[in-house]
Amino acid sequence: MDDFQPTGRAHGTRHPDTAPPAGAARPAHTAPATEDRLQRAAAALAGHGFAVEVLDGAAAARERVRALLPDGASVLTTASETLRLTGVEADANARPGALKPRLLAMDRERGADELRRLLAAPDVVLGSAAALLETGALVIASGSGSQLPANGGGAGHAIWLVGAQKLVPDLPAALRRIHEHALPLESARTEAAYGQPSAVNQLLVLHAPPRFTRGTVLLLREAVGY
Repeated sequence: MDDFQPTGRAHGTRHPDTAPPAGAARPAHTAPATEDRLQRAAAALAGHGFAVEVLDGAAAARERVRALLPDGASVLTTASETLRLTGVEADANARPGALKPRLLAMDRERGADELRRLLAAPDVVLGSAAALLETGALVIASGSGSQLPANGGGAGHAIWLVGAQKLVPDLPAALRRIHEHALPLESARTEAAYGQPSAVNQLLVLHAPPRFTRGTVLLLREAVGY
């Protein structure tokens, strides 16, 4: 799932009896929202203190992110199909301040403390969300929790790219979207990549940007990611 991380814990909430087969997609979870709904969501986000821009699609998002990233900033890209498919991930990880290549090269055991600190407080964190509430809130789901500190207030600037298909009316609808749609798709990806399923072990709901974090939502008019 967008912004899920693989986990080895078997206790994660997977809802196997209610979720569709891995890789399945339901039209209700994949169709882009109308322009009117997007604009209402953008106004709600702005009313809660987020900076928000409605963009046409991947190319516009890629260009805008490049403009938003300051020279020399440490940039963390979180696990996100939206970032990958738009090309934002590749752009950001090619920058001198990119943290992801550095993190992937570190020893997970001996470098655990440094890994934790680097993940928690980058200058900029780039990611997405599993759902966007029409009331102006972001819902981020995670298996490992590694991206939550930066998104929850550790980063100086958090930038979220959100496809138009992720707009939902309320939190119960967001949770259904996560379990019925995004989790099976992400589990299929992690099974292929890591040999283990993903899970919903943590949820972060942002009704406003964290106090010391600038929060920018780039809301795309097209469906991108899960």
